Amino acid sequence: DRSTVVLPSANATIFHHEAELAVVIGKTASNVKRKDAMNYVFGYTPFIDVSARGLNPDGRLSFFLMKSWETFGPMGPFLTTADEINDPQNLRIQIKVNDESRQDFNTSDMAHPIDLMIEFLSSIVTLEPGDVIATGTNHQALGALQDGDEMVLEIEDLGLLTVFVKDDMKRQWGRGIDEETAKRVRDTATGFNPRNKPKI
Repeated sequence: DRSTVVLPSANATIFHHEAELAVVIGKTASNVKRKDAMNYVFGYTPFIDVSARGLNPDGRLSFFLMKSWETFGPMGPFLTTADEINDPQNLRIQIKVNDESRQDFNTSDMAHPIDLMIEFLSSIVTLEPGDVIATGTNHQALGALQDGDEMVLEIEDLGLLTVFVKDDMKRQWGRGIDEETAKRVRDTATGFNPRNKPKI
């Protein structure tokens, strides 16, 4: 499948890709216990979380502005049912930009495992069939996206998602991996227990 991410004219400091596994909910889930959570998963699909960094630096609405532009968040092209995946917490995720290797990690490196996410989210809002949970990335080996780029996301046993990037402003950033962001995330995560319940 081929689709296009259009970078908005917003004054972002950089646009990043975040390679992620998406979880598709299969039945209504409300206040689900962690031990039962995986029974509510219908399937999985590749997902690219496109992020516009540096908007609203005071923090108000920053997450929404960063993630929610039209065409951000491409996913697919196929949905793999849960019964076809032996262990969703042990899948290799790789993304290349113009054939250059960027992120390459395992879903075992998620900050929060899938069953914990479902328990937590369903305690706040009822999850409906077809709802999609983007499970996050490890924030290592991110890189800039710019006009003309081709992203290819591959998740083990889920296939390939190919996405192009369009930017009418033709902005440019340094090519390759953004090590500054990776280091900042590593420093922030020092001492963090990834199996703890998320704090909002």
